[in-house]
Amino acid sequence: MKKNNTTTIITAVGVIALIGALFYFGGRNKSSTTSPAAIDPMHNQAANVSRSSLDNLLNKPTLDFSFADRDGKVYSADNLRGKNVILFFNEGLMCYPACWNQIVALSKDDRFKNDDTLVLSVVVDSKEDWQQAINKMPELAQATVVFDKGAGVSKNFGVLSTPSSMHPGSLPGHTFVVIDKEGVIRYVFDDPNMGIRNDQLWLEVTKLSKNDTK
Repeated sequence: MKKNNTTTIITAVGVIALIGALFYFGGRNKSSTTSPAAIDPMHNQAANVSRSSLDNLLNKPTLDFSFADRDGKVYSADNLRGKNVILFFNEGLMCYPACWNQIVALSKDDRFKNDDTLVLSVVVDSKEDWQQAINKMPELAQATVVFDKGAGVSKNFGVLSTPSSMHPGSLPGHTFVVIDKEGVIRYVFDDPNMGIRNDQLWLEVTKLSKNDTK
């Protein structure tokens, strides 16, 4: 009797272990083959559309834009002709620390401090709200931050629903647009990883400079 009970217990434990293994490995295989689209199809759909819209900007005259900085100085597609321009569309106040760190890194990089190049960090916050970011990270005051009121320019450039945007349709995420001296868009890069991309951007600017000498 005792032997039968022991055999029954061992058999039951074996069955439970087998079922558990099937669930475990089945779950792993399913998760390893599940694509981001299956997890979040709406996000993937927006990402595909955004990539297409960004690519459509390349090698075409820049869309019209006009921004003002904290001091009221206006930067527009027209008055920036003759300069290589980097537009860094970002989430602004809500994107701490990733966007803030990139804004500061660009403002401190001597490679971008020349008469031929201008970096504009574009946020949709108001000037008054952005002051909160400066209070928390004073280095931001040295950057050229411009305000896209109503996110109109961001919308026109197609950066409100990029893969990097965490608030699709409302805020940009982490997108760079490089415009040459003739006002033509030569490079676009959307960065869901939100890294520091100074070297990458500088490489693109140097390509523009080489074209100037041809």
